[in-house]
Amino acid sequence: YYDDPAGPDSFADKCVLYHYDFIGDRLIIGRFTALARDVRFVMNGANHVMDGFSTYPFNIFAKGWEAGFDPAAYRSACRGDTIVGNDVWIGMEAMVMPGVTIGDGAIVASRSVVTSDVAPYAVAGGNPARAIRRRFDDDTVAALLDIAWWSWPVEKITRNLAAIRGGDIEALRNAA
Repeated sequence: YYDDPAGPDSFADKCVLYHYDFIGDRLIIGRFTALARDVRFVMNGANHVMDGFSTYPFNIFAKGWEAGFDPAAYRSACRGDTIVGNDVWIGMEAMVMPGVTIGDGAIVASRSVVTSDVAPYAVAGGNPARAIRRRFDDDTVAALLDIAWWSWPVEKITRNLAAIRGGDIEALRNAA
């Protein structure tokens, strides 16, 4: 779910920045994840190669400057795939940096800059984003990750919406 008055069709162009095929990184977004308006995913293509004397991206301007360009230089600086788990809520204008994993059930506050991983069922915010609190205790988080309701068939989810929306872990266990 992506909240934008213009509709979801422009999501990749508007919200996924510096994603170049030659780098090979992926943006993976789980099921039942809510992305508020103007969330941005900065991909590994935003990183400049830093082991030469200049960080300037000469190769993107052609005019012969692309000669000798080695895509492997970018891949070596790649921080990996950016992964957003299932049932995650990312607030308006948050920015997620390359190679970050946001765990299942996590919440990212509006205008946060996520530079490191967010644990499952954590609430994170700020610049850089840090854990503000946990949504549930360790046992409940473990149970939720084990139940993984988001992977159920749609019919089962529909039958058990009260347990999924509620706060009774035993009711959700019984539904599983």
